[in-house]
Amino acid sequence: MHDDRKELPADDFHAFRPVPKTGVIYVTSEATKLGFSSSDPAWCNLGQGQPETGELPGAPKRVQEVSIGTDDQEYAPVSGLPELREAVANLYNRLYRKGMASQYTAENVCISGGGRAALTRAAASLGSINLGHFLPDYTAYEELLDIFKAFTSIPILLEGDRGYSFTADDLRREVLGRGLSALLLSNPCNPTGKLVAGEELDRWVHVARDLDCTLLLDEFYSHYIYRGRPGSLPVESAARYVKDVDKDPVVIFDGFTKNWRYPGWRITWALAPKTVVERFASAGSFLDGGGSKPLQRAAIPLFEEDYVVKETMAIQNVFREKRDRMLSRLERIGVRFDRVPDGTFYAWGNVASLPPPLNEGMGLFRAALTKKVIVVPGEFFDVNPGKRRHGRASRFRDYVRFSFGPSMDVLERAMIRLEELVASA
Repeated sequence: MHDDRKELPADDFHAFRPVPKTGVIYVTSEATKLGFSSSDPAWCNLGQGQPETGELPGAPKRVQEVSIGTDDQEYAPVSGLPELREAVANLYNRLYRKGMASQYTAENVCISGGGRAALTRAAASLGSINLGHFLPDYTAYEELLDIFKAFTSIPILLEGDRGYSFTADDLRREVLGRGLSALLLSNPCNPTGKLVAGEELDRWVHVARDLDCTLLLDEFYSHYIYRGRPGSLPVESAARYVKDVDKDPVVIFDGFTKNWRYPGWRITWALAPKTVVERFASAGSFLDGGGSKPLQRAAIPLFEEDYVVKETMAIQNVFREKRDRMLSRLERIGVRFDRVPDGTFYAWGNVASLPPPLNEGMGLFRAALTKKVIVVPGEFFDVNPGKRRHGRASRFRDYVRFSFGPSMDVLERAMIRLEELVASA
């Protein structure tokens, strides 16, 4: 029988609310309307949130095949394969906790199927608290901080003219003044590249311990660090400064996505006190059910220290050069940077000095699409859960996040096109 009923637009389904796109999804969706495809070499995607995934000089060979055993056809445990959890714990102990009495074990690790899944488990496990978060920060935090109603999100604005600095004394003042029980942040920060490290990070952990404020640290870019002693392994983690792994209020999130350059594997983890891991596993049992069993098994050998060192040093060499090249070219056309990124593969640029309409993030984004270049407007990083802060314009409307995640040849082509765009304006 022919059904001639009109198909209703999504807004007419009153059971559902509008769900916003994250910044990266929005810009790629807009580019797709103009013919963008990730497999089309004509496009230069400086909006991407993933690193190049091919071979790098000095890096271990990339995994091209994964075998699936009979047992792998079944569900993995919600908290992850015990062997993988142990491998994660052992790596942190080797990198950050040599000679320390308190060591991480498999029970301190919870495996998830992606970074957002790990963060969602954590958000679902929080109680009725005040949770601090920074501006600017990772675009996906906005919806995450709004969807769960148990806690109240408290924004903390970081100033560009201070290089987005935030000290342990600032942390103590915010915790006491706003009654924070937890603080969520990316470190190094996506999008600014700001890194809290060394003695300062040690002081942060001390404040968290002293005031019982849980640090929820997104360390997904912790192997993309461009400062430190020459020849030393360029990594940093709050795990280095934890005294007791089961008592200190420090939760660390990381995964294969960036630091191993396997975003498609969707293997991530939370490192936390055992009792917190138990809560995350319980949340995972009703939220997502756990990650891929064969990929978890295939990941275990990639936690060998030699593999991690070689991969990290290769990342350091390639991405530092890409960072320096991108910053130089962008500064030449008038983009200003509040700070040179300490980490990540992003450059957070102020475009206010460019000719209009390129002097606002959204204007540059729209114009760049005509040159088949994708960037992310800064307003997406003005994390505003529930749109509680009102105002027509974002405080980051003059900013753009440029990714140097793609290969050098893509960056070179993109820079030429952006130079032409500014010259023609």
